[in-house]
Amino acid sequence: MSADTTVRLSRPSAAVARVTLCRPDVRNAFNDEVITALTQAFRALDADDTVRVVVLAAEGPAFCAGADLHWMRRMADYTRAQNLDDAAGLAEMLRSIAGCRKPTIARVQGDAYAGGVGLVAACDLAVAVDTAQFCLSEVKLGLVPATIGPYVVRAMGPRAAQRYTLTAERFDATTAQRTGLLHEVAPAEALDAAVQALVDALLAASPQALATGKRLLHEITGAPLDAALIARTVEFIADARASDDGREGVQAFLGKRRPRWQA
Repeated sequence: MSADTTVRLSRPSAAVARVTLCRPDVRNAFNDEVITALTQAFRALDADDTVRVVVLAAEGPAFCAGADLHWMRRMADYTRAQNLDDAAGLAEMLRSIAGCRKPTIARVQGDAYAGGVGLVAACDLAVAVDTAQFCLSEVKLGLVPATIGPYVVRAMGPRAAQRYTLTAERFDATTAQRTGLLHEVAPAEALDAAVQALVDALLAASPQALATGKRLLHEITGAPLDAALIARTVEFIADARASDDGREGVQAFLGKRRPRWQA
């Protein structure tokens, strides 16, 4: 990545990339620079065939407090056209995370508010420290969690999202796990081990199958259970069986050996 210090890109191992928010002094709140840096990072990782798993992390006590106050002050004077352009950038950032072909894990070491909840929801998997607090606080400011809304609803389900969007209540990590926003909750000293366990599980899987599985889940989530959906699932499994990884995986299983992606 460039000399930008708002987001750091590192490689803990050959197959794993980590994208870290580096603004702990403002609780990793994002502005247009952070949005651009995150978008560029996830696009680059999506195109890098050596990367198989991406971890989204943050420095300091908070994961992400949502929008930066200075950025919000600038937005107060924006025209509608400027607001549309600005919001489109935020939406594209979230899509670059959710649409990344590589599985993504949110390592949530502290509180996530507003857009920070959106970052967690946009990742495929999420692990948080047990002391983390969450809040969709937008309505208290006369705003709505619009661009993050599709990801929050998919992660938490419509009923939970409805409650916390409308009430702007804070909720803890246990509640976040119960609603589906989080997959794992761990004490601080066990957070990295919990993340690593998911990384290891993902690295044991076929890269092609993971990318296809993400597309499958995207297409079937919320889709009506009709003939068109059934036909699409038939196509998915037929194509997977004929793929390089599909053939290799079956041959490895029958031959009682490791597939090449585990070598």
